[in-house]
Amino acid sequence: MLRYSLHPFLIRYMTKIEEIIEAFQEADYQETLAMLLDYSESLPKLPEKYIEQRNSGFNRVPECETPVFVWIEISDGLVHIDADVPEESPTVRGFVSLLVDSFNGATPEEVESAPLNLVHNLGLDQKLGTRRMFGLSAVYNRIKSGVKAASGIQ
Repeated sequence: MLRYSLHPFLIRYMTKIEEIIEAFQEADYQETLAMLLDYSESLPKLPEKYIEQRNSGFNRVPECETPVFVWIEISDGLVHIDADVPEESPTVRGFVSLLVDSFNGATPEEVESAPLNLVHNLGLDQKLGTRRMFGLSAVYNRIKSGVKAASGIQ
């Protein structure tokens, strides 16, 4: 049971994250891969305005072996994330898509209040290799720190 005395949007946002965490924690290895594959298929296409930057290597998360590129904007007080991950990397692409889906439209404060170690909370550290965990954690931390920097949160 979630207990929040916060703005209703934050409750919906946290409920979505908590629902995702619960689904992943209850899933076995094959179900986890299937969920990540489903998410990987829903990652929005990278906007044309970022293609040249991506091709030049800008906004890449270097700690991740898979080439992951992330752009973060705050518009009208809400987070917008664009990301690009090769289709040939469905596990990483799925995780990034999960983050984009969860954080787009949230406030910076809501992103800031997300679990510190989402990778662990999802149970991915127990189901995927250590090297992959390092990369996924780096992507998550990049998004959280990028939102913080873009919004001016101290």
